[in-house]
Amino acid sequence: MSRAVFLDRDGTLIEDKDYLSDPDQVVLLPGAAEALKRLQDAGFKLFIVSNQSGVGRDYFTMAEVERVNQRLVELLTQQHVRIEKIYIAPEAPEQPSRGRKPSPQFLFDARDEFGIDLSQSYLIGDKRTDLECGWNAGVKESILVRTGYGAKQERDSTDKLARGAVVDGLKEAAEQILRLPTR
Repeated sequence: MSRAVFLDRDGTLIEDKDYLSDPDQVVLLPGAAEALKRLQDAGFKLFIVSNQSGVGRDYFTMAEVERVNQRLVELLTQQHVRIEKIYIAPEAPEQPSRGRKPSPQFLFDARDEFGIDLSQSYLIGDKRTDLECGWNAGVKESILVRTGYGAKQERDSTDKLARGAVVDGLKEAAEQILRLPTR
């Protein structure tokens, strides 16, 4: 069984541009690639799990989401970072969805497809729904980053975040994961 880190996309890995559909606007957050490389070098498989409700709201198409993701993968590949798979929930919040966070379904899919030990894996995101996704899947720890919406989520939901760690960004999340002992 492999260990994994599941990552939200917007506000966690890249700057949140509110319904990003243009690959030319993809900007990695400072230190993101380096943090992912450290996790990868420590043996973690890396996955992206992203709600993209702009598709369900008809703001942009799934093809545009895929172009944005391709640009993100290109930027990470230049830094020798490999993303195993990107899981996308394109539905709007009011639409039925098997994978829209906080649903743990995509983490279960990765477990089954890639042999991931969820109890030794982590989820990093900038919203409470990201953390809930990890908790619902039984990951070792869900970590909120203060980038993107994270600082606002921390202020507005302190009591609901008590089960998760809160750190400044992806670099600090990676440092925390790498400090924690494996079982």
